[in-house]
Amino acid sequence: MKKIEAIIRPEKMNDVKVALSNLGVNGMTVSNVSGFGNQKGYTQIYRGQEIVTKLLPKIKLEVVVSTEKAEEVIKAIVTTSKTGEFGDGKIFVFDVIDAVRIRTGEHGDAAL
Repeated sequence: MKKIEAIIRPEKMNDVKVALSNLGVNGMTVSNVSGFGNQKGYTQIYRGQEIVTKLLPKIKLEVVVSTEKAEEVIKAIVTTSKTGEFGDGKIFVFDVIDAVRIRTGEHGDAAL
């Protein structure tokens, strides 16, 4: 099993959710986060003064899928969230040793 964490633009969340749902991904965790990378934040004018905002709003999406499905999920996230501009985000992939469904006690892929 693989855990896929994707940091994406907030406006792309719905597109990614639909794409993953179409692939049969039936569970995900979504968090509102702030951060910066190559984009380095942005500058705005407030009451005549320049303010530099270092942290930008992003969405952190976490899904756990079977190893066989991982590449397909990654490709769907990249395809639906890519704009070609700085700030599109990153995807991190982790190995998952086990998963347990608390309600039934199922382990592994059956727990997904």
